[in-house]
Parts: sequence; C-alpha cells; structure tokens
Amino acid sequence: MSTINVGIIGCGRIADLHFPGYKNNRDARVYAISDCDDQTTARRKKEWKIEKAYADYRDLLADPRVDAVEILTPQLLHEEMVLEAARAGKHIALQKPMTIDLPSADRMIAASVKSGKILRISDNYLFYPPIVLAKKMIDAGEIGDPNNMRIKLISGGSGGWAIPPAAWEWRLKESMDGRPIQTFDHGHHLWSVASFLQGRVERVTSWIDSVDGVIDSPAVIMWKCDGGTRYGSCDYAHAAGLHIPSKYYGNDEWFEITGTRGMILVHRCTGNVLGGPAVSLFNGRRWKHFSNVKSDWSEGFIGATKNFIAAIKGTEKPLLSAEAGREILRLDLAIQRSAMRRREVYVDEMDSMFPALYSYGKKMAEIRANPRRKKWFTFLSGGNYAGYAGQAVELTEGLMNRFDAHRAGGWSAVIGLHLLGEGARQDELFGLEVRNGRANLTRGKIPGEAILVVKVPAGVWAAILLGKKRIEMALIQGKLKLEGKAEEGLKLRDVFKL
Repeated sequence: MSTINVGIIGCGRIADLHFPGYKNNRDARVYAISDCDDQTTARRKKEWKIEKAYADYRDLLADPRVDAVEILTPQLLHEEMVLEAARAGKHIALQKPMTIDLPSADRMIAASVKSGKILRISDNYLFYPPIVLAKKMIDAGEIGDPNNMRIKLISGGSGGWAIPPAAWEWRLKESMDGRPIQTFDHGHHLWSVASFLQGRVERVTSWIDSVDGVIDSPAVIMWKCDGGTRYGSCDYAHAAGLHIPSKYYGNDEWFEITGTRGMILVHRCTGNVLGGPAVSLFNGRRWKHFSNVKSDWSEGFIGATKNFIAAIKGTEKPLLSAEAGREILRLDLAIQRSAMRRREVYVDEMDSMFPALYSYGKKMAEIRANPRRKKWFTFLSGGNYAGYAGQAVELTEGLMNRFDAHRAGGWSAVIGLHLLGEGARQDELFGLEVRNGRANLTRGKIPGEAILVVKVPAGVWAAILLGKKRIEMALIQGKLKLEGKAEEGLKLRDVFKL
C-alpha cells in the first residue's frame, strides 16, 4: 500500500495533538478534513496545508481517495459516524470513549467486522513513553507481581489550554446524562492504563460526588482484577483555586504500581505538578530514576498514530481494538453504576439483563465456595499444609536455583534449617552457608556455627517455597520459629526470594 490518505473529522483543540503524528509519518498524510464550524475548517486547511476540506463529513467519507478516518468528535456522535465510515469502507481511529453505551458499541463493532476494515480506539496513554516503560519493567519481572496500583488525578481552576466555553458545552450534557467529565470521559485513560498494567478488572466500588454540581469531585474508585490478588484505586480531586502547570489540559495524573518485589512511580502525565524524573523504579534495594525518557504528553498521540498506520499496513495489531475499547467502556459504565447504586459492581453484570440478580448470584457463589467462617478459621489456625510435606526436601534442595548473588552482596552467614516431620515423616536437617556471593546447601545436620536456626513444619515450608503461603504470615501465626539472630531471617528471605 502506498501513502495512506487520512481524513480528520472534528478539528477542535484535541486535533492539535493528533495531527503531528501524521505530519511526521512517511506512510500517511492528512489528505482531508471536516468540521461542523466553517471557520475552524478554513483555518485548519490553511494551517495544516490540507488538500481537501469538507463542510459535511459525509462528503469526506464519499471521497474515494480517503483510506482512513480519525474521528475526533463527542462520543454522542460516534455511532452514526462510525457506521457511515464502515459502510464507506474506511479504516477508523475513534476518539475515546468509543460511545455512550454497550449496545451502541456492539453495533459499531459489527459494522467494522462486516466492512473488513480496522476500528480501533485512540488512547494516547497506552503509548505515552513513561507508561510504556512501566509496562516493559512489569513484563520483565522487575517488581514481581503488580498486585497494587494507585492513581492520583487532580484538576485545577487554571492552567493549560485556553478553551472556549463552547468547546465544553457538550461535556456538560454528557455529565447530566450520567457520564461525568473526569471519571467517565477522562477516566477512560486511567482505566485503560489500569487494565494495561494489571489485567482485566473483575469488579469495582466507587464513590463519586460533586461540590459544585458540575465537576465529579471528590471521587474514589477501587477495583479488583480477575483471579489472583491484584487491586487498584484512584482518587480524584478538583481544586478550583489550584493552578496546574500544563501545556495541555488543566489536570495531571501520577501512578504508583507496587509489586511483590518492588515498585514503579510514573510522576508525569498531562501536566507537570510533580518535579523530578518521569519514572522511578525501586527494586527492594535502591531507587533507579529515568529522567531521559520522553515525557511530553504529546508523545502518546504520536505513538498512537504510528500504531494505527502500522495496523493498516499489516505490520502491527491495534493496541486498543474495538473489542478492547468496549471492555474499557464496560468498566467505565460499571464505575458509574457503582457510584449511583452505592454497591460493588461486577463488570460482567453490565451485559446482564438483570444486573442486581447477577451480582447477588456471584456473591452467593463466592460465599458457598469460600465461607467466611472457614476463611477466618483458616487464618487463625494458620491453615493445613501437611499435604505439601512430601515435597519439602526436593524443594529445599532446589533453593540454590532461587539464590540471588546480587542481593547477597557481601553477606556471610551459616543458617540451619530444621523441617519438623508430619505424620509418618521424620524431621529433616539442613545447613545453608552463604559466603563471597556463593551459597552451599548440606543435608543431614545443623552446622554448629549456625547463627540462626529456622524451625518450621515441612508442609508449611513447602507451601512457602511454592508461593502458597507468605513466610511473614507463617512467623506471625507461630508456624515458623527463628532461634538465634532473627534479623538474619530478613536477609535469608531476600537473598532466596522467599
């Protein structure tokens, strides 16, 4: 395919960020534009040196030279425009959120499938270099399992672009219809990032209020991801007297992702409220700061455009497909329902004809599968891990595979391990020596020079090594005992990744 001719529908303020991605892309160019305001259309045509300008977007869609369209209009208008663009056989990049409800999203997806063309949702945050870097570090295991995420969103009374009131009138109607300015519209960015870094969200609980009847602040949103133990939260505050240092919109965000072995901080997004580096990584020992990563908010738009064009060319897949965009919309709507109904909402219930009944059924199933009484008893007793005892010796002999010489540093120690027999199984004794960045394990006795002896039932120890029980909890519950220099246990846990 030769150069891809793109038509932009909607040439308002946000187009200032979308256009540069095409301007510097050798595989595409903005060939045509359309806007409902004639003056805006004329100004953009001259400013961008555009070949074709149309007063009616339908005329743009009818132009056979247009290969793809970027739709930058309010979500209330999205469905009609997407359906017409699909019928015209155009590839479509659609401004987030994709539409106002799930039936509308389904009709748009069906139309794009029928056309055989791409429909992708534009979300610049997924291509913003600091967030891309955070994703790479998580995927590389730098912080272990990303089981907790915190997002701070703040907006002020001044800062950023000067935006005429007319540009915001449609947002006020959206807000009156139950789709608030920040937690729904802008929130799409945040929920996309949360899903991008942690995985699919299973359920949400949210509180959304307003002090002025317009801005949806203060707000607190919490979520739990599918399976495992991954949770997140976002709090939003609007401060009318606060100036936000920003080249773009008068708000800012920062992210904190904590894993089982470290944490990542993304300090800079829309604005520049926080100083310092764009991204920081704490690996459990020290901080590493990334100041040279590109952190102008516009970079995300450039990356999103490259992905769209590459998808048309067939060299990449859309990072946020129409189906993925629907999933974020579904989460967005679940957040609003939770705030309105004052209850926890399962994201899946947004597709149910009887959402409250669906929610009740899910909760009852969870109670039957894991009754609270049983959970409480298990917590107090420390659980029954005797079934793992048979694996204890083999897992212990594999300790050397867990040894991290870098974490050991200059640590030297001799430690004894006493595995208490369970049932017909006998006690097992081990000696563990760490010296000069090397580790050695012996079986049969506790070394006389051991400065610490760990006593623990074999099943509990096996459960720890299998990741089914935390060593700290075993200590709290009295299942694991430390004799000697107990502080060496912290180093043991770190060096052998217990």
